Amino acid sequence: MKLHMIGCSHQNTPLEWRERLAFTSERLPLALEELKNRFPESEAVVLSTCNRVEVYLAAERDEVCPSHRDVVEFMADFHGLDALELFEKLYERTDEDAVRHLFAVASGLDSMVLGEAQIAGQVRQAYELACAGKCAGTWMHLLFQRAMRVARRVAAETAIQQHRVSIPSVAVGDFAREIFERFDDKRVVVVGAGEMAEETLKYLQEEGATRIYLVNRRQERAEQLAQRLGGEVRPWAEWPELLIQADIVVTAVGSTEPIIDTAGFAAIEKRRNQRPLFLLDLGVPRNIDPAVGRFPGVYLYSIDDLKEACERNRQARQRELPKASRIIDEEARRFMAELHHRATAPTIQRLKTRADQIKQEELARLLNKLGPIEPQMRREIEIALDRLVNKLLHPPLESLRAHAERGSLHHLIDALVHLFKLRD
Repeated sequence: MKLHMIGCSHQNTPLEWRERLAFTSERLPLALEELKNRFPESEAVVLSTCNRVEVYLAAERDEVCPSHRDVVEFMADFHGLDALELFEKLYERTDEDAVRHLFAVASGLDSMVLGEAQIAGQVRQAYELACAGKCAGTWMHLLFQRAMRVARRVAAETAIQQHRVSIPSVAVGDFAREIFERFDDKRVVVVGAGEMAEETLKYLQEEGATRIYLVNRRQERAEQLAQRLGGEVRPWAEWPELLIQADIVVTAVGSTEPIIDTAGFAAIEKRRNQRPLFLLDLGVPRNIDPAVGRFPGVYLYSIDDLKEACERNRQARQRELPKASRIIDEEARRFMAELHHRATAPTIQRLKTRADQIKQEELARLLNKLGPIEPQMRREIEIALDRLVNKLLHPPLESLRAHAERGSLHHLIDALVHLFKLRD
C-alpha cells in the first residue's frame, strides 16, 4: 500500500498562492467528491487552513495512488489555475515521510507559531469531513486517528504549548494574571476595535471578564466588535470618564500623540482612590505616556515589554523542539511498522491457507493408501505434516516480518505471491 501527501504551506509558498489554492468550507465537500470520482480506488483527506493546503492520499496498490502530477492537475482544474505554473509550488511526501509530516503538523511543530494548539482541531475537522464524504477508509482512519493521539502525547510530554507566544495572550495570561486573581468582577475598557484589540478581548473573556466597555473613534466598528464578542459600546468622548471605574484598560488605536498623557491621567487618578489599574498599551506609536506608569497602583505595559516576553517564551518552546521531534520520529516508525504488518496480513493468510489445503490433500491421499489405522497414529501423522509445513513457511514469514520493520515490502510480497501463486 502507499501513502502520499501533496500540498503547500507558509514554509515554502507565498500567501497569495495559498489563498488561490485554499478550499473554503463551502467548496471543500465538492473537492472531496471530485477526488473520489477521479481516484475511486484511493482514500483522501484535504487539510485547508490559512497557512497550508495539503491533500493526503492512500491506496492499497502503488499504481492506483494518485501521483504528484495527478493532484496538481486536480487542484489546477478545481481552482482554474495553470497546472504547469502550479507544479513546482507543491511539495510531496511519501509513506513514512508523509506520516512524519502529518504527525508534526498535528502537533504544531510545522506551524507558523511553534507549538500552536489550534492546528490539532483543524486536522480533526479535516478528517471528520473526509469521513462524512466517504473519502476516508481503513488507512486514513489509522493515519489520522494516530496523528491526533500523537498530538496529545506531544502536548502532554513536552512544554511546547505551555509558553504563550502571542502578544495578547502574554499580556493577559502572564502580565494581567500577576495583578488580578480573577477577572469576572473587573471592569474592562477596550479603546480601539482592530485585530489586536479583538484578540486581547477574546483572551480576557476566556479568563472570565464580562463587564466590558468598547470605545472607538468610528463607533460603528466598535458596534461590529460588540456584535461578535459582546460588550457595551460607549461614545469616544466618554472613554476618559470610563477610566475612573476601570480595572483593566487596553488601548490599540492609531495615533501620533498619546491619548492618555500625564496631565490628563493625574486628574483621573485623584478620583480612583488608588485602586490598582492595569494599562495595556498596544499602540504603535504608544497610546499612553510612559510616565503614567509611575503613578501609584498603575501597572503599564507597552508592546515592547510584551515582545520581550514573547521572545523568551518562543525560545522556551524552541528548547522543547528536540524532545517533541523525537516523539514524532518514534511514533512514525512505530506506525509504519504496524502499517506494514497489516499490509502483509492478507498475503500471510493466503499463504497459510494454501499450505493447509495442500497438507489436507496430501494427508487424505496418504490415509487412503494406508487404510484403517489407529487414531494415535493418525494424530502423529497430522502433527508431523503440520511441523513440516510450519518449518517450510517459517523462513518466508520471518523475511516478511523483518522487511515490514524496515518498510521494504513491496517487491518481496510480489515475489511471494508470484512464486506461491497466491492471487485471489
